[in-house]
Amino acid sequence: MRYRRAMMLLASAGGNRVPVTAQLVQADEDTVRDVIHRFDEIGLACLDPQWAGGRPRLLSPDDEDFVIQTATSRPTKLGQSFTRRSLRKLVAYLRKVHGRMILIDREALRCLLARRGVTFQRTKTWKESPDPEREVKLDRIEEVLDRFPDRVFAFDEFGPLGIRPTAGSGWAARKRPDRLPATYHRTHGVRYFHGCYSVGDDRLWGVNRCKKGAANTLAALKSTRAAGPTAPPST
Repeated sequence: MRYRRAMMLLASAGGNRVPVTAQLVQADEDTVRDVIHRFDEIGLACLDPQWAGGRPRLLSPDDEDFVIQTATSRPTKLGQSFTRRSLRKLVAYLRKVHGRMILIDREALRCLLARRGVTFQRTKTWKESPDPEREVKLDRIEEVLDRFPDRVFAFDEFGPLGIRPTAGSGWAARKRPDRLPATYHRTHGVRYFHGCYSVGDDRLWGVNRCKKGAANTLAALKSTRAAGPTAPPST
């Protein structure tokens, strides 16, 4: 408000009224002159400088990107012997990075990670094929998916499937929950499921088998072949 009032007074008075304006708004004359020079540079935008409190940020955008990259990397890849990294360990590591020391406390690090959308989560396992021709085969699969979607089927076998009760919830007297018997003995055996998914039709079907064997797998594959658009005549 001081700067806005000073600018309005200077604009209406004309001439060199810096001392009078400084006395009126109780500001230093140099401050009034800075506002005038800033007005000559950017116009009325100088009346809203958008200053923020607190000390300036100590980390540059490149340093912040490096912190995020370090936080999302596995500790073992960075030469550390543990598998999980706390904020304390991450701060200690950033302070002794070879050739790039970053000084940041735990609270500032927590705020930075939250601002960049990085949270502490459980790791998940995944598998990758060791086949040396993996990329070539994947390219071939993608080509077939694009050119012949009605001829692409995904087949898989799942089992053994055991029929067992599933815990749930329901209304019951206090401390008297409904109890389901455990099935230690599979009196009716187990089942194996052969499933097939048609990519072009977006259709899934399958069949349950009592036993696992090559004959049942071959029969499931034949049923998949018969569902294709160029199925051979039945004999």
